[in-house]
Amino acid sequence: MKLKRLLVFYFCFSMYGFSKAQNVQPRTEENRHWKDSLMAVSILNLDSDFVFVKGGVFEMGLPDSSDVEGGEIEKPRHKVTLKSFYILNSEVTQALWSSVMDTNPSIHKDCYTCPVENVTWYDAQKFITKLNTLTKEHYRLPTEAEFEYAAGGGNKGHGYKYSGSNNENEVCWFQDNSYAKSHPVDTKKPNELGLYDMSGNVWEWCSDWFEMYYYKNSPSDNPQGPVKGIWKVLRGGEFSSLDEGCMVVSRGQLEPAQKNKYTGFRLVRDL
Repeated sequence: MKLKRLLVFYFCFSMYGFSKAQNVQPRTEENRHWKDSLMAVSILNLDSDFVFVKGGVFEMGLPDSSDVEGGEIEKPRHKVTLKSFYILNSEVTQALWSSVMDTNPSIHKDCYTCPVENVTWYDAQKFITKLNTLTKEHYRLPTEAEFEYAAGGGNKGHGYKYSGSNNENEVCWFQDNSYAKSHPVDTKKPNELGLYDMSGNVWEWCSDWFEMYYYKNSPSDNPQGPVKGIWKVLRGGEFSSLDEGCMVVSRGQLEPAQKNKYTGFRLVRDL
């Protein structure tokens, strides 16, 4: 059954790639069947797309000696201890969102292998609640610390500047190479854990409230962020970011009721 599902996915994805290469869209009926198949495969294969991240201790944030512009909100560097968790190997796609919510809020539509975007933090929570009801699992957003740890390769990390490389073009859709739009997930090089697009493509919502200088008072054991705030944390940078905005340590923020074409999310699953 698993092989059959993989073959269905391969056929659907190949048809999409062929049509794009020929610069023509599939006929309406074919496109509808392709979309429906991709949506079904996205949710059926969801658990197999999660990567195990073994817990451990890591140094979070920028070195105090760093002169990155605006980097004060990523200081001081401090030790953090995290428990093990699972994280989705890509951003939540338009196909997966549509399979759960039966809508597609994205501004860059008709790219079902692209990340869903134009969703608020509250929209992401509604998606997660419905997904948990459908699957009987416990999915959630990553904490800011979990995101940085996973983006840096976890206990397999090599200390790269970006998630998986010191060369941003290898791993990141950003201002210099994106043509001002998001791109299908999993098309750049993965990081050491096999995670894609943790630098660039779209910003990703985290569960934490944002506080500019939170690192000065952050607990070292499994930090969850401030108890309240105005903004929620964004991580990873996006397709119009400068390269420095896509670094593993880079932080962003947005009011949880706001949405735009630059912001999506990925899932964590507890053990």
